Amino acid sequence: MNAPAHFPELAEMTGYRPACPLCGKAETRFHAEAHDIEYCTSDESWIWHACDPCGVLFIDPMPVDRLGEIYPANYYSYGAGKASAVQKIKEALDRRRFKSLLGAVPGEELSVLDIGGGSGWLLDMVKSADPRVTRTTVVDLDAGAAQLARAKGHTFVQGRIEDAELDGKFDFILMLNLIEHVSDPRAMLAKVRRLLKPGGQLFIKTPNYASLDARLFRHRSWAGFHTPRHFVLFQRRSLEALCRECGLEPESFSYTQGAPFWSVSLLEELRKLGLVKITATRPAVAHPLIPLLQAASAAFDLLRRPFAPLSQMELVARLAD
Repeated sequence: MNAPAHFPELAEMTGYRPACPLCGKAETRFHAEAHDIEYCTSDESWIWHACDPCGVLFIDPMPVDRLGEIYPANYYSYGAGKASAVQKIKEALDRRRFKSLLGAVPGEELSVLDIGGGSGWLLDMVKSADPRVTRTTVVDLDAGAAQLARAKGHTFVQGRIEDAELDGKFDFILMLNLIEHVSDPRAMLAKVRRLLKPGGQLFIKTPNYASLDARLFRHRSWAGFHTPRHFVLFQRRSLEALCRECGLEPESFSYTQGAPFWSVSLLEELRKLGLVKITATRPAVAHPLIPLLQAASAAFDLLRRPFAPLSQMELVARLAD
């Protein structure tokens, strides 16, 4: 069961320190208590801990046996929905980003793997960005996405990437907003290294907990915690270090806007004031104020992007020599 709300005091009395999922050492400390402010899957308290030497945050305990509960049927990645103006702009920028990244990958024909890619909507974008992409594969836990992905010409493999048996290696591998959802990021990256072709690229996108909004909302269920669906969170140094430990050399790094985290965190503040209502049937991401909050947050982040670490990170890596 999850730790009680008075966990910090209890830990001080008992000396309880959970082991870090990266280094295995119990030299950790309490970081924050959070709740599910987005989908209201439970009213439990979830405790985040920090391992300062590794530079990561992690949730304890990790609800690895409760995935069907913590990922509700209306989870945002399960359905396409109607794209907002902000999302359409983001899709255009993503398509341009893919075109630039793929342009640096050699070969007349390219194979692309999207881990956690659902119905393959990102792979559709990748194919439109570079006509050399001829083989596309999705690995995802959601069996409901299989038919949609296959209908669009993608190979679909249901399950965890760590267990998946795939044909051949890949020129380009996507791990967008994924590594933070797994209990053993090192095992995932080790498997990805074995799947990446020489000269190929791995593209990772993940939250950055060393950001302004993460600090402001640390004790107010920061939306970047995505509690309890995020298990391990990184900052730049820890993400780059783990890649190198797994034989992947970071080639480029950048911060990008964290409008989803800002907007849901701000909506939660409005809920606490009694101005809005969030329920399991109408989660935070479906609230009509979210597009407005996202637009304002994205503009704020883009203005300060040259001067500050934002709450989303993008890293491109290749096989180490």
